[in-house]
Amino acid sequence: MTQLHHSRSSRYFALISYLLLMAWVIAWHTFISPHKDINFIGITLAWSIPLLLPLLGILKGKPYTHAWANFILMFYFLHSLTILYIDEGERWLGAVELILTSLSFVANILYARDKGKELGLKLTRLSIVEKQEKARFEEKH
Repeated sequence: MTQLHHSRSSRYFALISYLLLMAWVIAWHTFISPHKDINFIGITLAWSIPLLLPLLGILKGKPYTHAWANFILMFYFLHSLTILYIDEGERWLGAVELILTSLSFVANILYARDKGKELGLKLTRLSIVEKQEKARFEEKH
């Protein structure tokens, strides 16, 4: 499989899993289990806005956006684990959120890595950076 094909398949995986998570969050808080005492539109917006922040970059296929979107996904990951632990009535909702968040997290990592390789971007190994810094330090002293 070529690098371009691998990058394209991981992009679709990342895009679809992210959009599914967004749809799930909206459906959960709007239709499946809306809060009876709180305005469901406000709650739905509050849960959706963090996912909207990286959406444009994800739709455009920017690898950097896919990478930093994982920080936002951690909020949903922790939320799902909390629901699994404390709320028997919504445990299955939390399980679906956990699965979708995990899929999106992995897909974002794969796409960012694959696209980075395709673009020729790479990080220098830490051992090499340490050797370079040591040599530079020793030159000064």
